[in-house]
Amino acid sequence: MIPYGRQWLDDEDIQAVAEVMRSDFITTGPKADKFEQEVAEYTGANYAVAVSNGTAALHLACLAAGIQPGDEVITTAMTFAASANCVLYCGGRPVFADIDPITYNIDPKDLRRKITSRTKAVIPVHFTGQPCRMDEIHQLAEEYGLTVIEDGAHALGAAYKGKKIGGLSQMTTFSFHPVKPITTGEGGMVVTNDERLYRRLKLLRSHGITREEDLMEKNEGGWYYEQLELGYNYRMTDIQAALGSSQLKKLDRFIAKRREIADTYSRAFAAEPDMILPSVIPEAESGWHLYVIQAAKRDRKEVYDALRKAGLNINVHYIPVYHHPYYRNHGYADVFCPNAEQLYQRMVSLPIFPALKEEEQEYVIDVVKKAVRGTEG
Repeated sequence: MIPYGRQWLDDEDIQAVAEVMRSDFITTGPKADKFEQEVAEYTGANYAVAVSNGTAALHLACLAAGIQPGDEVITTAMTFAASANCVLYCGGRPVFADIDPITYNIDPKDLRRKITSRTKAVIPVHFTGQPCRMDEIHQLAEEYGLTVIEDGAHALGAAYKGKKIGGLSQMTTFSFHPVKPITTGEGGMVVTNDERLYRRLKLLRSHGITREEDLMEKNEGGWYYEQLELGYNYRMTDIQAALGSSQLKKLDRFIAKRREIADTYSRAFAAEPDMILPSVIPEAESGWHLYVIQAAKRDRKEVYDALRKAGLNINVHYIPVYHHPYYRNHGYADVFCPNAEQLYQRMVSLPIFPALKEEEQEYVIDVVKKAVRGTEG
């Protein structure tokens, strides 16, 4: 089976982890600090806070933004559930905006329509690694006084108007799950340019406990610490961080390979009349986390089943969040985003990852053409 995504680990990565395993620090320590500094520098952000996974990053970002019961946060319907669940964790209410049918990202026009007096933040998701139209989103955020939390789980290494995703908004979150641009096994990061948000993120990441003297009410000695808020244990280990630092050195090479594969697919499928291909807006440089096609005429399940039978471990990204039973049973039964619905009915994600060999790409192209045409078998 050829998967839709797969990590790339080499001897350098293994050695980086082995060195930590022989050191005094295996939980959060100097390697985590180093990885934070490296990600901040790479993305152009002033600060970075490493956490245990991408969902934890979103949760902490919502907490740092002050999301609380009664607040609404708008995000896209076409995303993984974590982009909305993080709002629920804080007692807020996610509101789903439709997507742009060309970019598959949140539609700024529908975003404007969904803003109310209760809207406190927006979580644009850089779906497939293609940056959202951030200028329009920032304009709306400024107009209505909203916090922008970019979900960059797909987009580390992508760029918008020449600037890397990560330094553009109040906060941006990343995921380091194995199929993401780089991996730490599990792991995540929040980056920000705001020192106040940075200090709150660090506090909330580790039980709400601090040893920083300027934050404490008193200091009884070197052993002393205080819990200031009800925080969480969302720390990243040095084992994970060492792997992340090693992976980050290869990120630009990984992204270049993903773009090369995407170009190969786009050229190969360009003449297929029944296939809708992804496109990239001129102001963006996609990280190509996913390569999503639409079968315009054939039933998507038939295409999916044919590709799985042919040995492609493909997937569908994503089921619109409000479709899930939990959401339908908690006030979202009547939500309908027509563009997201149409995309969901047609889409499949093809294999795209740096280790995908040329002969595997050729095989993918051949079986996808047959599946979409209905000539497989």
